[in-house]
Order: sequence, then structure tokens, then C-alpha cells
Amino acid sequence: MRILSKFVLAALICAAPLAACDRTTEHAKANASAKVGGPFQLVDQDGKAVTDKDLLGKPTAIFFGFTFCPEVCPTTLTEMTGWLKDLGPDADKLNVVFVSVDPERDTPEQLKLYLSNFDHRIRGLTGTTAQTDAAAKAYRVYHRKVAIEGGEYTVDHSSAVYLFDAKGNFVEPIGYGSPPERGLAQLKALLKG
Repeated sequence: MRILSKFVLAALICAAPLAACDRTTEHAKANASAKVGGPFQLVDQDGKAVTDKDLLGKPTAIFFGFTFCPEVCPTTLTEMTGWLKDLGPDADKLNVVFVSVDPERDTPEQLKLYLSNFDHRIRGLTGTTAQTDAAAKAYRVYHRKVAIEGGEYTVDHSSAVYLFDAKGNFVEPIGYGSPPERGLAQLKALLKG
């Protein structure tokens, strides 16, 4: 009997952490998706005030970057231009937004000049450093100014395009470097709701 009691006690001691694991797993599942997106107050390439509320009513593809970006931003905006062309008339049912993480250089005028190289439906947003930092934080976008030779700088930043439904709920990202057909399929699915 004493051996059986020790065995039962040992089994309970071993099982207790496993029971806690189940609760941790349930808690992790409940909090698996962090909130992406939120309020912002910026201006577009024409100097018009824009908030997150202005994007509601249409699905949105939003990308954070900067106009002096050597690779990620022009590549992403070129892909987006191609996807918008491939979507045909359905592209008009989508907000496409490029938010600067370099407001020191990315004035509305600079954004307008830069975006003239891409589809006209891509809207550029900028603001003060505090405003663009707040927007990046709400969208969980990493960005950091990095000094380079000659006293200049570049900006390291997240590279995904974030997709939101017409109510402003985060749906999924389009990962940088994904096959172009995958990004197009994700936009088509977003438009279908």
C-alpha cells in the first residue's frame, strides 16, 4: 500500500506541470494574434489630413517605408503596381497606402514625386516624427535610423505589406519576397472578404 501511495504521489507531481501547460497553451491561443493597426493622424502627398478612419469602408493594403530606400520599398511598390494592374477594375475597391518612416526627408512633395513612379492609386502618408512613430507603433512596424558614410543615414524597417478588411481588422501580411502570384491571390481574397 505504501508503494502504491508513493507511486500515486509521484504521478500527481509529474502531472501537475502538464495541467498548467494546458492552461498556458489555451492562454497563448487566446492571445496568439496581437493587435495590428490603430489610430493615426498624418497627411498625404497632397497635404490633405488623413486618419485611420478615412481608410474604413474599403479593404486596405498598407506598407511602411521611405523614399530613399534602396531596395525593399521600390521593389514592393513595383510589385503593388503590378498587382493593381492585374486586379483590373477591382483595384479601385482597395486602399493602398505607403507610410513614411523617414519624415525628415519624406515631405508631402517628396512623396508625390516618388510615388509618381508607381500606380496612381498608391497614396503616400507622412507627418511629424511623433506622428509617424505613433503610426508605426500602432501597426507594430519596426524602424530605426542608421548612420552611413558621409554623414547620411538610412532607415531599417519592417518589410511586410499589412492587409486589413473594410472594417479595419488586420487580416494577414504579404511577406517581402513572397512569390508575386501569392501576393496577388492574397489581395483577391481580401477583396472577396
